[in-house]
Amino acid sequence: MSSIKMIEAAAERLKGHVRETPLLSSPFLDEIAGRRVLVKPECLQHTGSFKFRGAWSAISALDAGARQRGVIAYSSGNHAQGVAYAAARHGTSSVIVMPSDAPKLKIDNTRALGGEVVLYDRATERREEIGEALATQRGLTLIRPYDEPQVIAGQGTVGLELARQTRDLNVNQGDVLVCCGGGGLSSGIALALEHHAPGLRARPCEPDGFDDVKRSLASGTIQTNNCTSGNICDAILTPEPGQITFPILQRLCGPGLSVSEQEALRTMALAFLRLKLVVEPGGAVALASALFRKDQIEGDTVIAIVSGGNVDSRTFEQALEFLT
Repeated sequence: MSSIKMIEAAAERLKGHVRETPLLSSPFLDEIAGRRVLVKPECLQHTGSFKFRGAWSAISALDAGARQRGVIAYSSGNHAQGVAYAAARHGTSSVIVMPSDAPKLKIDNTRALGGEVVLYDRATERREEIGEALATQRGLTLIRPYDEPQVIAGQGTVGLELARQTRDLNVNQGDVLVCCGGGGLSSGIALALEHHAPGLRARPCEPDGFDDVKRSLASGTIQTNNCTSGNICDAILTPEPGQITFPILQRLCGPGLSVSEQEALRTMALAFLRLKLVVEPGGAVALASALFRKDQIEGDTVIAIVSGGNVDSRTFEQALEFLT
């Protein structure tokens, strides 16, 4: 089970390999949100998302023999790229199981970073079965995208940085909004904040209609989504919260939030205009929640994690139409 000691140990292994992302702000965004908005742009991380943190944490924690044999992961794109790049930098191989309808940019980038891509049909096949079968056949270590203690520990280093940065700004209270799929980033941040910034509360943010974590927190039991595709926020479409992540979310997080596709696209345009950031739809939902769900947020300051920026040009152009 993930713990603060694992997160702190992961932070030591990530030193010199991960980018510490800053906290950004804009008076224009503050005006929309009706309070101070601080944005932590993990879209500036290696491979364009926070996923590199968990990938490096998991691979660096393997014994030398397992690391040499190689790793396997399944992902719609961001975990894929993070694992492929982290594996290559450790001098080992990676196999990545990706849905055939994943954005072409993410598939191409995963291959370019050294990953062997295996495509599957998201509607008729289960990535977990494919990944576990290949892991057994080839002797590879499976690195799950969120329900994996060392991955959660790596993602939790975002929370360690955030605790230090908010302390420097004298921000001691407030909601920390986190883009959420299976809950690895949200649960890791929540664990870090519990010990290093207890006045800050993590809150998972999702797309409307794919808000399994929000519904699970409200009901007290794990809820599933009816489907795992058909929304522009592809990076955070998962069937349900993880078995490891959900108890952490349930214990430490505030109520979930959700936003529409249009609000995510509009937020992408605002992030580009006001912060000069390129953000993907799934990476924009936390900031969108800060801007457009202000009546569901408490306090004078809200913090939003922009979790990724791997967006294809067509989708980005669609978002920029909101500026015209």
